Amino acid sequence: MQWPSLPGHLDLFETSSQPVTACLLSAAFFSALGSSFLYGYNLSVVNSPALYIKAFYNKTWLDRYGEPVGTETVTLLWSITVSIFAIGGLLGALSVSLIVKILGRKGTLLLNNIFALIASLLLTLGEKAKSFEMLIIGRLIIGVDSGIALSALPMYLGEISPKHIRGSIGQFNSILICLGVFTGQVLGLPELLGQVSRWNYLFSFLAFPAILQLCVLPFLPESPRYLLMERRDEAGAERAFQKFLGKKDVSQELEEVHAEARAQENLRTASVLQLLKNPAVRWQLITIVVTMACYQLCGLNAIWYYTNGILQEAGFATNIIPYITLSTGFIETLAAIISGLMIERIGRKPLLIFGFSAMAVFFSLLTVFLNFQNSMSWMPYLSYVCILAVIASFCSGPGGIPFILTGELFEQSYRPAAFMIAGIVNWLSNFAVGLLFPFLQETLQSFAFLVFVVICIMGTIYLYVVLPETKNKTFLDISQSFAKINKIPAPSPSHEIELALSINCDMNEKVQDAAKMESSL
Repeated sequence: MQWPSLPGHLDLFETSSQPVTACLLSAAFFSALGSSFLYGYNLSVVNSPALYIKAFYNKTWLDRYGEPVGTETVTLLWSITVSIFAIGGLLGALSVSLIVKILGRKGTLLLNNIFALIASLLLTLGEKAKSFEMLIIGRLIIGVDSGIALSALPMYLGEISPKHIRGSIGQFNSILICLGVFTGQVLGLPELLGQVSRWNYLFSFLAFPAILQLCVLPFLPESPRYLLMERRDEAGAERAFQKFLGKKDVSQELEEVHAEARAQENLRTASVLQLLKNPAVRWQLITIVVTMACYQLCGLNAIWYYTNGILQEAGFATNIIPYITLSTGFIETLAAIISGLMIERIGRKPLLIFGFSAMAVFFSLLTVFLNFQNSMSWMPYLSYVCILAVIASFCSGPGGIPFILTGELFEQSYRPAAFMIAGIVNWLSNFAVGLLFPFLQETLQSFAFLVFVVICIMGTIYLYVVLPETKNKTFLDISQSFAKINKIPAPSPSHEIELALSINCDMNEKVQDAAKMESSL
């Protein structure tokens, strides 16, 4: 199935090199729809039906044991239901390295839909089966789905994209996460599925993006870098490049991948232990760990704890708060889209530094406004503006770029192990915030946000000092930019010329051999 290139240039991704093909955009959208969209949806979908789910737990307990469940038990069951999502994510992150090695990037994304469909069934039918265990297991399984998705998807997007739009295509991950959060907020409104008789259908929706991805993704190519470097399928890689780029002559792209392959000492997929031991990628690994930890520990997840309370303090009626809260999801999605449009012009490093530093500023202002909230009637409105500003700052860079960097800072053989480590850091940090923030909030009250100010400032300083700009660079170029800080010799220009010449010689030899075989026939 040959996907035609779009006529003319797309304003959204217009470049001086070539237009973006329908094949590439379809691969980016549908792979993210069944992956990061579901992750974002599951972040917000349990908020609106929380009271109904707790009531279901109480009714089920009463039917089983003939007595109402204790308050502490309900709180425990609800805490497990919410937090087990992160445990599932960690399990998914731990398994992704092996799965992508066996099934490839696209194959992993397709397999992952099975987890989404099973989770959708369990979560939807749990109420009818009078089993809160089904809801808990369903949340665990959808967590596994998200853990795999947040590693396999950025890997796939990074490997199918030309270097001049790799950041923009990579931001599909962040945009669809935000869109998933916003969709969960909209469907959870009382007029839609946020009712006592409909809340279980919120989880039925999980099946639709998974089914759409299963219908479309099989017709799109696998990662050409995976096909060439790990499967040794040069013909398949060439066809994949041709479809993604919309041109017949992809010799330059094939040469780039060959050069990366020959520059690596070990072409086999490296294990996590090998990655940790290799001094040539030490600072790349430290950078990913720091960036991914800051992604979760910067305080965005904690901001949701205050949103409803601030709106109530501002005098908004309780019944309209869900509609006002939609503004957070809208701002989140809008900021992610703008970041995707600007990333190739501004670069990864400036957006990350701006995002974390702006979050530090607005968290500081939010702390001040919260402490004066009861002294002036209009102060809660400023607090809410700060919340929107924190969300916009996060989505302008820190919300999606850490996943892009994980794919860019490592060459092919180290990439699966790097995503596995990044995933572990991501989900452990996510779990830590959910576990520790209530205690921080109880101890420090509104001053709890100053902890996130410190984390954002430290992340900003590290990125300013260590991170090189990766915009419009090949994976080999990015790896070489870390050579000095890793204290290893960078390949000389003459070595790169030798690589290119050897690739051309190999290609010429193959052409000559093919011609001889054809003449002999």
